[in-house]
Amino acid sequence: MATERLGAGLKAGGGILREFRTFLLRGNVVDLAVGVVIGVAFTGVVQALVKDLITPLIAAIGAKPDFGTLAFTLNHSLFRYGDFLNALLSFVIIAGVVFFLVVMPVNHLVALSQRNKAAPPVTTRECPECLSRIPLEARRCAYCTAEVVPVGADAPA
Repeated sequence: MATERLGAGLKAGGGILREFRTFLLRGNVVDLAVGVVIGVAFTGVVQALVKDLITPLIAAIGAKPDFGTLAFTLNHSLFRYGDFLNALLSFVIIAGVVFFLVVMPVNHLVALSQRNKAAPPVTTRECPECLSRIPLEARRCAYCTAEVVPVGADAPA
């Protein structure tokens, strides 16, 4: 009896593990994981670029040897704004790279795909009396009850 319940539990657990494996191996999850890993690596590269190349250049202009140590004191409290400026500069660089290398190309591709799509067929027209949208085949306006000639029908003589 106990072995039967253990076997049933293992089968249920195996089913859950199988579902979990299927979930993990779906394309979106793997793509998301790769994107996160690349994003973390890219963030490290940008932070090194800012800390080791850009801020020393800015600091050389401002005659400060280390941009990250910039701070001021107010009522015996030390405010270190140099690290904040480094983080802000890193953010601006990452945002610029994402915009120019991801957002702009995707927007361009979306615009190209929209341009190639055919316009949807026209199914409505304006009522000549009340200017409401009515079906093309309508003989009477649903809003003002004016009689209208259906599109494609000959006008009454």
